[in-house]
Order: sequence, then C-alpha cells, then structure tokens
Amino acid sequence: MIRVAAVGDVHVGADSVGRVRPHLEQVAGEADLLLLAGDLTRVGEPEEAAVLVEELRGADVPVVAVLGNHDYHAGQEQVVAGMLEDGGVRVLEGEGVVVETRSGPVGVAGAKGFGGGFAGACGSDFGEPLMKAFVRHTRAVADGLEKALAGLAADVRIALLHYAPTETTLQGERLEIYPFLGSYLLGEAVDRAGASVVLHGHAHAGTEKGFTPGGIPVRNVAQPVLRRPYNVYCFTAGGETGCDGASRA
Repeated sequence: MIRVAAVGDVHVGADSVGRVRPHLEQVAGEADLLLLAGDLTRVGEPEEAAVLVEELRGADVPVVAVLGNHDYHAGQEQVVAGMLEDGGVRVLEGEGVVVETRSGPVGVAGAKGFGGGFAGACGSDFGEPLMKAFVRHTRAVADGLEKALAGLAADVRIALLHYAPTETTLQGERLEIYPFLGSYLLGEAVDRAGASVVLHGHAHAGTEKGFTPGGIPVRNVAQPVLRRPYNVYCFTAGGETGCDGASRA
C-alpha cells in the first residue's frame, strides 16, 4: 500500500517562517510522498518561495507540486518554480513523473489547470479573441494533462491540479464563480487517460470528495477545506483503498 499526503493553498508568505515545517516533520511517518496542489505562496514573490523551500526541508519524503494562480500573480512563476526545483521539489506543468517511493512507484501528472466552467454553464471558443484565447488555453492545458497521464508507467497514477476538474468538489462555493474555479475539459482529459485519483485545490469553500463524469475519484485538498496540515490517501494497484487518513497535527 502506498500512502500519499496532499494539501494545497498553503499560501506561504515572507512571515510564515516556522509555520509549516513543524507539521511536515511527521509526514515521513505517515506517508511515502507529499503532493502540493498549488497556491503555495501568497502572491508569487521569490521571497515567499524561499521561505517555502526551507519549510519543506522538514518533510523528508519526495515532494511533487504544481503552481496555482497566486503563484503567478507577481509574474515570477518561473523563478518560483526554479527555486522549488533547486530545493528538491519537482514542479510539474503538463508533465508527468514516476516517483520511486519506499512503498512502490507512483505516477504523477501535473498541471495548474484553468477555468471555463462545467457542462451546461461553460465558456466556448467563440466570439471575441480574448474569449477564444481563454477557452483555448484551458483546452491546451487539458490536452497536456491527458498526454502526461497516458504516458505514466505506474499502477498508481495521480492527476495533480490546482483548478477543479469537476463541480462535485465545488459544493459550497457560489455558483457564479464556478467558471473561475475549474473546467470540465480537465475532467474529460482525466477520464480519457485514466487515473487513480485527481487532487486539486483552489476552491476554499468547496467540499473534499467528488468524482469526474467518468467516475474517477476527485479530492479537493485545499487547506481551508481539509482544516488540517494535509490529508493522507492510500492506494494499491486497484486504486484508492478508502483508508483516508488525516495528519495528527
């Protein structure tokens, strides 16, 4: 059995020194791998990334991450990603990686994702150039995610996103903002490629558990939803075992 710890939306700032590390020091005793589902910083400043890198040194397990919209705000997303990579965190954007954990290999395909809405209430690539660009960007991200997932040679395959691939984990959010929280295109990509689970963040007022239209489990791991430092999910070759666990911190 492989145990995966996951959390998103930690929003580390320059004043967050010592806030995250004490909780992460027990990850190695509870999980084989730590996944971070975006919005790792408050506004994407390199100073914030530097704090996060130091805080993550306490994890003592492999760490894989995607960025979120907050991490793009300052226009320094490449710098932030580079600092995390230099600190030992694998940052994915339309890529996949097979992580060799102590309990076996885990395939992770990651992308930030983007908005657009869900079936019956979604944008389309029609009309003004800006609207076409909006939807086409989401479609391109979804296509990259699908290819990355399909290319993973592992029994346990995880799609790691920031934006939601389904509205089922958005329950509790205002309906008016669903198009800015995710896109059905991401869910369709996962259903075509297949995955053990999808992990995402971004929806602070959403709910933890849902499914893609094709029935693949989705978990909203935004920290305001979990209300704890991270959750632990357990997997075998057959998929998620249902042994959801929480940090004891």
